[in-house]
Amino acid sequence: MANHKGSEGYVTVAGNTVAEVRDWSLTISADTVEDTTMGNTVRTYKPSLTSASGSITCYFDEADTTAQGAMTAGADVALVLYVDTDNYYTAASAIITEEGVSSSFDGMVEATFSFQANGAVTLTTA
Repeated sequence: MANHKGSEGYVTVAGNTVAEVRDWSLTISADTVEDTTMGNTVRTYKPSLTSASGSITCYFDEADTTAQGAMTAGADVALVLYVDTDNYYTAASAIITEEGVSSSFDGMVEATFSFQANGAVTLTTA
């Protein structure tokens, strides 16, 4: 059974590595449509459309203009989320739905980005 350390992962946007990534998440979900008919005693369903969304958290780096700087709200980007060093990754065209920056007096300044996949998500094992 294979497993991975989170520290092995990274993110790219349009082929540029995102600086200072702390974490990322991806959720893939499927809609269902009901196909229950008269005479059934329980509801039944069929799978329908799928979608994916997620988030990325980084330490804010204003010098990272090609990756963090490219993830502005409304931008359509080529996003690749790596679980480890090139062996397992998820690729998608994604729309950045939110961007934010947070700071506290006793912590690092962080940038957060939320995204919605725009089309199919490709899971790849090298």
